[in-house]
Amino acid sequence: MSLKSKVTGLVLAGGRGTRMGRVDKGLQPFRGSTLVAHVLARLKPQAASVAINANRNLPQYQVVAGESPVLPDFLEGFAGPLAGLQIGLQFCPTELLLTAPCDSPFVPLDLAERLHAAMAVQDADLAMAVTMERDPEQPDAAPYRQPHPVFSLIKASVLPQLDAYLETGGRRMEGFFKSLRVAEVLFDDSAAFGNINTLEDLHRAERATAAEQTTATPMPMPNADAASGPAPASPAAARPADSDPAALPVDQAQRLISDRITAVEATETLPLLNALDRVLAADIISPINVPAYDNSAMDGYALRGADLPAGGAAPVTFKNIGIAYAGHPFTQAPQQNECIRIMTGAAIPPGCDSVLPQELAAAIDGENVTIAANAIRAGANLRRAGEDLPQGGIAIAAGKLLRPADLGLIASLGIANVTVRRKLRVAFFSTGDELRSIGEQLEAGCVYDSNRYTLFGMLQRLGCDIIDMGVVRDDPHALETALREAAKTADAIITSGGVSEGAADYTRDIMALLGDVAFWKLAMRPGRPLAFGKVQAEQDSAWLFGLPGNPVAVMVSFYLFARPALLRMMGADSKLQTMQARAMDTIRKRPGRTEYQRGIVSTAADGTPQVRLTGAQGSGILSSMTEANCIVVLHQAQANVAAGQLVDVLLFDGLT
Repeated sequence: MSLKSKVTGLVLAGGRGTRMGRVDKGLQPFRGSTLVAHVLARLKPQAASVAINANRNLPQYQVVAGESPVLPDFLEGFAGPLAGLQIGLQFCPTELLLTAPCDSPFVPLDLAERLHAAMAVQDADLAMAVTMERDPEQPDAAPYRQPHPVFSLIKASVLPQLDAYLETGGRRMEGFFKSLRVAEVLFDDSAAFGNINTLEDLHRAERATAAEQTTATPMPMPNADAASGPAPASPAAARPADSDPAALPVDQAQRLISDRITAVEATETLPLLNALDRVLAADIISPINVPAYDNSAMDGYALRGADLPAGGAAPVTFKNIGIAYAGHPFTQAPQQNECIRIMTGAAIPPGCDSVLPQELAAAIDGENVTIAANAIRAGANLRRAGEDLPQGGIAIAAGKLLRPADLGLIASLGIANVTVRRKLRVAFFSTGDELRSIGEQLEAGCVYDSNRYTLFGMLQRLGCDIIDMGVVRDDPHALETALREAAKTADAIITSGGVSEGAADYTRDIMALLGDVAFWKLAMRPGRPLAFGKVQAEQDSAWLFGLPGNPVAVMVSFYLFARPALLRMMGADSKLQTMQARAMDTIRKRPGRTEYQRGIVSTAADGTPQVRLTGAQGSGILSSMTEANCIVVLHQAQANVAAGQLVDVLLFDGLT
């Protein structure tokens, strides 16, 4: 039996994250994925199965885990690593449990093998990793042994001993280990056991050069089709010289957001006339067949298919015995070579199974209608009952944003009320001492706040309940107060400004106090900085989207990140639809980041779509957005675009 078949892997992610400002460390983005995804990717080759121990954000961890289980502590109150070890041992289907923390993405790939070898030689219950460390404040001092008890291999049979220890109130790993036979295994690579405890640690690791990364065990990225995370970013050789290697590609940021967002659960039932632009919360099930009865697809003559002249036969003359109108059926069954004049939508008379279009009649003489051979086939030009929609079938699936045609379809089924998701509540504000609202005096060095009005329009188009919180000055207390207030009333918060690395951008520090929020530098233009996560205010919480401050960057970031996430919260389809158009001129672009340039789509002489840029593409030139009718999407690996080359285009129609 192989060692792997004896081992279950457990990622410990059940802590409060207090050293990272209550940020859930495992879900933080790291090198194109999340921290916990990296640890999973390194444990999976060493174990028959894996699990995650987590006590917060369980749906988000489940997305990363895929089919693997996510196990909350059996003990209450974030009781520490031993509580995670307990639930892991309770779940463990194998004889050995291999543990590693969620904030150590360089777990050795031979951890289980080396720990097991020592366990076997020393007949131990548990084997743990040990490294030799030096005190950075005393570089000349002798190195000391540093045990790493959360990097361990433990026999599942010790669960009763752990349960007994926890029942005494003990919570320290060292205290429990005293009751076991422990083997210590010395590892040379200290970096493999390092923890990312703070946002500063995370950003430092992201900024590490390729040379620095090679000092630790090589890090395999999760497969693109795996549940553990998106595919790796483009290689460094594809980046422009001035790009940041730690910048997150757009598609990976979108996926990380999508993996965490779920739809609001609350619903309400509304009269049909009040449901326009609301998201359907439950499937519309048709109570009737549509059509409700067999009916004619056109004006003509209903008859029996058996009476039609076959190929080679002489024309046949039918006697018209009546007329059928929509809403006024003809109920008499025809005899041989009899027909009924019928109008579009009228019920098919009994005994009839075919309709001859009136223009295909060879001759019409009073009540006599002559039909040539092979004029139609038996069964032609009928719409059968339930052909469009059978009784009991889904007329409109849940998640549809109801448009006028949808209201008409629902009304055609005789349904008067529909169940929809409740409206999303979104709070938004701008940050900056330089901002002034309309009507206020514009002092030197100040500007009028345009972002709030842009955000208002985009949120209004989405049908959200909007909470406009105005302008918040560059002050930590004011920002904290605004975020706490917003989290108490809103499902989502959108801010503009305050997410860069400037000295007056306090959002990072406040988030360390209030929530589980990541700050990303994105490989895109415009819109490089972005904050995303959850703000917690006592028992209330709201998703935060911290957008850049430049006006165009606000709009682009909203369309790419906030809008799809809000639609997902609404329970609606969140995919952005693009088309292709030919570039009218050369477009300059360096590979290594995704660029979104404002353009104008028109129709070329040959009827195909073409696109040209609006001119200067600076992120502060809001007029370029008013002139444009689309965004030209230039993908990360894409280089210069030649005139006549096809490019992807995101139309504003239906978006703005």
